Formats: sequence, C-alpha cells, structure tokens
Amino acid sequence: MYLIGFVLSYLIVQREMKRRKTGIKPENVENLYVYLILSLVLGARFGYVLFYNLQWYINNPWSVFAVWQGGMSFHGGLVGCLTGAYLFCKARKLDFVVVCDIVALTVPMGLALGRLGNFINGELYGRVTDVPWAMVFPGGGPMPRHPSQLYELLLEGVVSFVILWSLKDRIEKRGITISLFVFLYGVFRFTVEFFREPDPQLGLFFGLISMGQILSSLMVIAGLSGLFIFKRKKY
Repeated sequence: MYLIGFVLSYLIVQREMKRRKTGIKPENVENLYVYLILSLVLGARFGYVLFYNLQWYINNPWSVFAVWQGGMSFHGGLVGCLTGAYLFCKARKLDFVVVCDIVALTVPMGLALGRLGNFINGELYGRVTDVPWAMVFPGGGPMPRHPSQLYELLLEGVVSFVILWSLKDRIEKRGITISLFVFLYGVFRFTVEFFREPDPQLGLFFGLISMGQILSSLMVIAGLSGLFIFKRKKY
C-alpha cells in the first residue's frame, strides 16, 4: 500500500510541478521522493518508539530496528517527511513551502491506501460496539468492533483529498495547502480516535484521550497557526 501510494503521489506531483511552472526539474522530484521514502520510514518508526512504547524499547534497544514486527506512527512519519523535504530543498535551493503544498495534495491518497491495508490485515481496529456494521477482527477477540480503519480511510483519505483537490487552483498563497492538510488530518484523526481501540500499553490518558488524540491536537494547533501566518503574509 505504501508503494502504490508513493507511485501515485510521485506521478501527480510531477504533473502539478510542471502544470504550475515551478521550475523544479523532473530529476529533482525523483530525488525528492528518495528523501521522502527514507525519512517517512525513519520518522514513522522512531515516532512510534518515542510516543507509543518508549520504555519497552529502552529495555529492548535492538528491537527498534525490527520493523517487520510492526509499529509505525503517522505523526512521526509526517515530521520525518517534513525534515527530509526541508534538507533536500535546502541542498537544492528549492522553495520548501511550495514543495510541501504540492506534495500535501497527494498525502490523503497514501493515507487511504494505508488504512485499507490496516483493514485487510485486521489491525488498528476499533472499540467494542453493537452498531449494525460492527465486525469481529481475528486479533480483537470475539466481540464485534468498529471498523475504525474504514472511518479513517473515508475521513483522512477520501474527504481530505476531495477538499484539498477541489481548492488547489483557488488557493493563491504559499503554505495554505500544507497548513490545511495538517489541520484536517488533526481534526479527523482526533475524531476517529473516539472509535479506535487505544494502544494497550498506553490506554487512555486521564481516562479520556489517547496518545493519538494528544498528537492530533498538536496538529490542529499547528495547522491553524500555519493558516493564520501564511494568510497574513504578503508575497
């Protein structure tokens, strides 16, 4: 799913770079995606280690590299991608904000594919419920649960993509698209976390919110701040 997402993202970003006459050469986009793929994997892995299971990895440090055992964090992956893109753009003297705006258009597709993969694998399932569409997941015991992966696919993937894509030619200022994406993801992820089973090693903080909601709250703040800052900028 990651592979399909990156291929689709790469093709659309190539098209948008050319259509918008950014002056960014095709070979720069190819090299950018090498940075993005590596920084995504590293960021997602270390984000999971840091935010979701730090004590266990401190006691089992070599397990940090056992990515085949699972454990990836979107929030960490996002920080990784932004860092990788920044380093790449700085080295190539490219406009970091413009690159982020264009790449952000395609991220919801990758999220949708990733959540579909989670659903197929029967992982990251929802909380126990009696709604008519509840499902029994092999790793979730005998009780029916929310198919929260599909909720995330719909909101973080489809809805976010439709909103961003429908506005892409109406947004004139740099930084608005990436800020809007960060805001939308934060809101949608925070909402779906109410239906998603909390990580067993963490549970709910204060009996109310999950780690995913804490991190998503920071994204909402960051997204709103970005919208405010970039909207006021004069170019």
